[in-house]
Amino acid sequence: MIIDNVIGALDVLINVHALLLMAVGVCAGLIAGAIPGFTIAMAVVLTLPFTFNMAPHLGLATMVSVLVGGLSGGLMAGILTGIPGTPSSVATTFDGFPMARKGEPGLALGIGVWSSFCGGIISAIMLMTLAPQLANIGLEFNPWGYFMLVIFALTITASLAGKNMIKGLIAGALGLLFRSVGEDEAAGMARFDFGSDNLLGGFDFIAVLIGLFAFSQLLNDVRDPKTAKKSLTEQGKVQVRIEHLRAIREIAKRWTIVIRSSLIGVFTGILPGAGGSIANILAYDQAKKASKHPEEFGTGIPDGIIAPESSNNAVEGGALIILMALGIPGDVTAAIMLGALLMHDVVPSPSFITDEPVLAYSIFISFFIATFMMLGLQSVMLKVFVRVTKIRMYVLAAIILGFSGIGVFALQNDTFDLWTLLWFGILGFTMRHFGFPLAPMILGIVLGNIAELNLARALAISSDLTPFFTRPWSLFFMIVAIFSALFPMFQGHREKQKFWTLFYLPLACFAVSVPLFMMGGTFRPALALFLIAFGAYQLWRRKQNGWRFEAAK
Repeated sequence: MIIDNVIGALDVLINVHALLLMAVGVCAGLIAGAIPGFTIAMAVVLTLPFTFNMAPHLGLATMVSVLVGGLSGGLMAGILTGIPGTPSSVATTFDGFPMARKGEPGLALGIGVWSSFCGGIISAIMLMTLAPQLANIGLEFNPWGYFMLVIFALTITASLAGKNMIKGLIAGALGLLFRSVGEDEAAGMARFDFGSDNLLGGFDFIAVLIGLFAFSQLLNDVRDPKTAKKSLTEQGKVQVRIEHLRAIREIAKRWTIVIRSSLIGVFTGILPGAGGSIANILAYDQAKKASKHPEEFGTGIPDGIIAPESSNNAVEGGALIILMALGIPGDVTAAIMLGALLMHDVVPSPSFITDEPVLAYSIFISFFIATFMMLGLQSVMLKVFVRVTKIRMYVLAAIILGFSGIGVFALQNDTFDLWTLLWFGILGFTMRHFGFPLAPMILGIVLGNIAELNLARALAISSDLTPFFTRPWSLFFMIVAIFSALFPMFQGHREKQKFWTLFYLPLACFAVSVPLFMMGGTFRPALALFLIAFGAYQLWRRKQNGWRFEAAK
């Protein structure tokens, strides 16, 4: 049956007309993703009217191609200018831009391209084979679980802050505060608007993102007149040729990061409302925590590019899984895809794949084909984008700021968004000057609304707080959040060989096994037993070592 569906989908997609439409879609997505302020969602929305008169499989294949291209396009701007082209490429700038500044933009871009490709392929395979099974996880989540998921994600601010933990927590708190400006979505109450209609609508996320990253970076680059007259080529040796073979070798050495980050992306995509803006930071954080040299993150190392790029390209595969299986959009772009399906009189539901097998598998396969197209087309287009490094900084700054302003204004045609870009640009510049990390603030802005909305839903269902600690998924994320928050302390104290660090990993295994047992079924209790056995083994090894560190032998 599956083979028949695949053959039927290939029959309608493997022709010159369909492949040309998909190639154009990938190019459009790459361009949209590379322009700061021009989001993937905006590109997909602009594509939608052109698909009105197309057959459903052609229209959806074109939109999927735009989506895949946009996911990878953001790394161009992020690596070459330090300004993420899309929210889902924020974490790519943490190491991609420093690597480019060190004189290796070709390697950084090559690693980004191939990481995106690997993440997209893994996501496409999981989309085609595991859609019904993985979508069932989304049905288990409730407001309590969502809220605890966000709390867990917020603990990432501690690790993203590095040694400046206090400054990082302050930045994260500022992000939550700014996200609360405007009308409360749950109760409809005005907050922190000071009688202003503009503030009542809140700060536009894209304007805030571009202001904090783009405008603040531009101010930092051109504040010195001598530096402003130089190009990146003059500031350091720049290799224009993209180093594909070297990039593949670097990724092959770190294949575990690729797989782990891609799985994080798929899982995050399955969760409605999470999206790539959370997945890329989550994957970056997990790569940093698992690294033997976490202090090198942020200085321009391959690990810091591989993790976010693998995850953000895998996100949309997860979002499409839950969209096609349950009719629930995982993020904004998936919601637009849902609108496109409804426009063609197709209603996604648990029986969608059975009722419309050819259309469903044409979406699967178009995602797969578009990922291969992205690799080829981006490899050609990046040669043009690398030459951006030869433009003088003050010219480049003016062009980028112009595009950013156009992109921000085009979203809502509101001049207040331009003022938002200016204010947050000055704030970001000031924070950079005083050593405050920007990533925790962005994380607070991204997650604040999700946390507040699900907390309000949970309390509307019941004022009892015990479900936050007794429901399996909420308990799971609460435990993971606690151990995640303690992890930076564990890393620091382990180097000093503090006694309590011997019990950190075993206790984490024992604690996580509790909610896994509560979830029932067969696989999760079996996984819990494995974690208990692994934790017991770690304790046994420590006992055999005389409750001393192995390095102390």
